[in-house]
Amino acid sequence: MPNLATLHDEYALHGHIDEDAPVVSASSVLIDASPDRIWGVLADLRAWEGWATDFRLRALDAVEPGREFRWAQKGVPLRSRFAVVAPGRELSWTGSMLGLYRAIDRMVLTREDGRTRVTLEESLDGPLVRLVYGEDNLRAGHEARLSALKDHIESAA
Repeated sequence: MPNLATLHDEYALHGHIDEDAPVVSASSVLIDASPDRIWGVLADLRAWEGWATDFRLRALDAVEPGREFRWAQKGVPLRSRFAVVAPGRELSWTGSMLGLYRAIDRMVLTREDGRTRVTLEESLDGPLVRLVYGEDNLRAGHEARLSALKDHIESAA
């Protein structure tokens, strides 16, 4: 079970999640918008509460590699650090929950037939993580967030 620093330095900074983690999920959605337009929404974490209903930002200095931010998802406090901040291509971070669970989250944008595919990948590790927060729950949360992102962007067009 890699520690958070290893997950950040050896995985996330190199564009990877921990495929060997007990809980791994990937979901994607096609959005009728350019990568730059989608990036503008993703990189504005202060506005996420307007479309990602389970997201609450608690502290954010800047969206830059190495910068930390604190947030809550469904009321659970999280502490994260940005890994990759590549405009129009990828936003990723590592983080911890309750001091016990460690995660890597990646949102990758790719052009596809005039639209943009947003892929959300995550690896999650920690004691009894499969029982506490299994793959089905993780995937359902990702799909809900991607659906909300798509609706938010396409309804604003």
